[in-house]
Amino acid sequence: MEQIQTEIAALNSQIQVLQQERAALSINNVVSSENHSPLAMVEVYRRHARENPQLSAELKGIDDAIAALEVQLHQKQAELECCQIEPKQLTQQQQLDEAKRVAQIHAERVNQLAAELSKEIRSLKACADQLSPIYWQVYYKPFITGFKTISVPYVRSDGEVWTIVNRIV
Repeated sequence: MEQIQTEIAALNSQIQVLQQERAALSINNVVSSENHSPLAMVEVYRRHARENPQLSAELKGIDDAIAALEVQLHQKQAELECCQIEPKQLTQQQQLDEAKRVAQIHAERVNQLAAELSKEIRSLKACADQLSPIYWQVYYKPFITGFKTISVPYVRSDGEVWTIVNRIV
């Protein structure tokens, strides 16, 4: 990460140097006519006209170099951002792993309680089956009903997705 930051600083520095060079070349070298004779002034304008195509080409080269360096700069900045995001992802991955571990503990407890509840319901049904004939004789109705529709929650997983289902007891 430090290497990328160093490269970004070097690119910024080089871009700044090129921008300063461009600014220096862009300064108009034509001298005002107040202090020069008409012949000197003609010579200054002729020299400026001769130098101008070369100056334009040089400015274009500097502009192209600045554009290329700015592309590299943006790439390095994107690289740096990716490097800074990865630790967060590791942190998020660690948080996810911890949350999954806690959820696993709760799921195991739910399944343990579901097994215990199923066992208790079966025991209750056995008592009801034993008492129902006598209860019918005394009260003319069943002791307990609804055993066919009793269900308990159960957590199952296919590895990635967990599902809570109702198991009929």
